[in-house]
Amino acid sequence: MAWRSLISEIASIALSFMSNQGIYMQLERSRTPLSNDQYRLLQQFIAALSPEQIAWAGGYLSGLAASNVAAAPSLNDSADITILVGSQTGNSDALAEQMHRLAAGRGLKTVIKKMGDYKFMQLKAEKKLLVIVSTYGEGEPPDNAKELFEHLFSKRAPSFPQMQFSVLGLGDSSYEFFCKTAADFDRRLEELGATRIYPRVDCDVDYESSAEAWMDAVLNELSVRAETKIEPAGLPPSPAANTPAYSRKNPFPAILLENIVLNGCGSLKETHHLELSLEGSGLTYEPGDVLGVYPTNAPDMVEVLLQALGFGGKEWVILDGGEDGFLYDALFRHYEITTITRPVMQKYALLANNPKLDQLLHDKRKLNDYLHGREMIDLVADFPADYVSPQAFVKCLRQLPPRLYSIASSSKQHPGEVHITVAAVRYQAHGRDRKGVGSTFLADRINEDAAVPVYIDCNNNFKLPADPAAPIIMVGPGTGIAPFRAFVEEREAVGAPGKNWLFFGEQHFETDFLYQAEWLRYLKNGVLARMNVAFSRDQERKIYVQHLMGEHGKELYAWLQDGAYFYVCGDAKQMAHDVHSALVKIVAAEIGADNAEGYVAELQKAKRYQRDVY
Repeated sequence: MAWRSLISEIASIALSFMSNQGIYMQLERSRTPLSNDQYRLLQQFIAALSPEQIAWAGGYLSGLAASNVAAAPSLNDSADITILVGSQTGNSDALAEQMHRLAAGRGLKTVIKKMGDYKFMQLKAEKKLLVIVSTYGEGEPPDNAKELFEHLFSKRAPSFPQMQFSVLGLGDSSYEFFCKTAADFDRRLEELGATRIYPRVDCDVDYESSAEAWMDAVLNELSVRAETKIEPAGLPPSPAANTPAYSRKNPFPAILLENIVLNGCGSLKETHHLELSLEGSGLTYEPGDVLGVYPTNAPDMVEVLLQALGFGGKEWVILDGGEDGFLYDALFRHYEITTITRPVMQKYALLANNPKLDQLLHDKRKLNDYLHGREMIDLVADFPADYVSPQAFVKCLRQLPPRLYSIASSSKQHPGEVHITVAAVRYQAHGRDRKGVGSTFLADRINEDAAVPVYIDCNNNFKLPADPAAPIIMVGPGTGIAPFRAFVEEREAVGAPGKNWLFFGEQHFETDFLYQAEWLRYLKNGVLARMNVAFSRDQERKIYVQHLMGEHGKELYAWLQDGAYFYVCGDAKQMAHDVHSALVKIVAAEIGADNAEGYVAELQKAKRYQRDVY
């Protein structure tokens, strides 16, 4: 009914425009169910019409108001099962879509709802709830899940005796609080009276097989409970004809076109700009999306590990999935041999039978200290085993996961290509030289015309505004600049009238001003309205992007009041927290500390504060 009332009001505006001989009447903002963006677009649309066009629109909308065409769909869809998703990068969203298709193949009706858009009161009505949620940082829920998460753990949370549920968690076992958000949801729903359909499953970075096993088991159980005929597992409806042939499971061999070091001579940093060809792949992307790259381990690291184990590399092993091959190839292509996780240490400890290792695993503080900066070679060298077979050793390891890089290009500016910005990671720790697997794979071992296995990872939680006239504020120090290069290229390509403001930070102006020539061009031609830069080591006192935000707090708040979207990309552990605190302080200075957190939370809820942090 709200939409029919709104359409009637628009129609009355059109009639009033004509009857008042050109006196333009605006919608009363408080009477509309529109979001701020929708309201602004509607006003812009009406303002651009001639009297004759408004008269026609008025008649057309009056007809719609009298029919059922304009009726909004009910929030309570007729679906039997709700798939509730909390995602930071989009992986949970993709799994929810897969679950939806699999359920349809079994005759089960599901609806996908995102936690950021979910109304708390709907929980009371849920009969069957499937939660798919990721964890990032130090056990934190995704940005779009925080409000629902806090509500569930508040005193206002109701009981759910009618609800049946199951939870799938996504995380990274190299972090201490692996899949903590999923565990918290699972525990809290049970505390509030809900009944578990199937036990929670926690997925590591190689999540596909574990997630699919959970889906199959949950759908089997739901089919039995619904007395629905169970179709053979793994036969979902055929995907749309335009679905790309290449995906995370089947990466595309992208040819390297360019590999340019962005830093000047004398820099302590080594940042590469890489351009890859997507010609013939069928892959498409939007600004804000991510490129997944499947690297291989460095050959010298494989050799050192083999030597420590006493293996030659020609031993025959069976890999996960049933494939077989030489041990060297398994360690080079298929398994993670750098990052140590607790599950890996626990599996190795069972083989090593080393009392010192057993003692370490039971001391949480010492274990955390040990894990920091150490790799499989350290574990094997520090806690040698009398004998470990090659097959038993590879069973300890987790699969080598893809590395994710924010896309630094607009496909409108670079058709058939994708660009990324990669900082080569090299350091010393615990007496050994270390290097990042993905970053040095791309920096050192991929020559021009070589193929890199890639796929596109869509990130619906980090996107440009639908309204091209909306202003945007971008905060991206270091390689966090990558998606904002894509944002600005896209806004230039489509002629977006919205203002763009960029905050960038690095160590030194002379050597580390990434994409400097491009930013200066954008400033000159007006695509960038403002740019503020912080070079932390060019003066005695270190200056970072959050300090620049504080210096320009009044202007930043004015942009937010004018409808600006606020974006952050980069380090989650330190930078993102500091930028968030700076934003809250800026708002507090304008409207008071008591209201600042709520204001920022509303920005996040309206998707006007988005983060791509890692």
